[in-house]
Amino acid sequence: MANDVRDRYRRRLLFPIGALIFSEGIDHLMREGRLDPMPYFQRHTQGDWGDIPDEQWQQNNAALTSGERLDSLYIVTRELNIRVITEADRSATRIVLPSED
Repeated sequence: MANDVRDRYRRRLLFPIGALIFSEGIDHLMREGRLDPMPYFQRHTQGDWGDIPDEQWQQNNAALTSGERLDSLYIVTRELNIRVITEADRSATRIVLPSED
């Protein structure tokens, strides 16, 4: 049963994510219970690039086939934004605060 759930989730991924890495700031917010980054990560893996300009959105869409870096930005609250970045070689996806990248 667990394999079925994992397989369905993998099929919804538009690209390989590699290692999932949380920055120190994201880890700190998670430990304090102030942030669950997973809904934003899921949006990123499904091609919802968040709160970025149309030009960046188009660049990300093109990067799905060209193999360039994917970079999303999400406004969590008025004071908190997070970035989700998948490296061009798809070896890693990092979730970071904008000030940490």
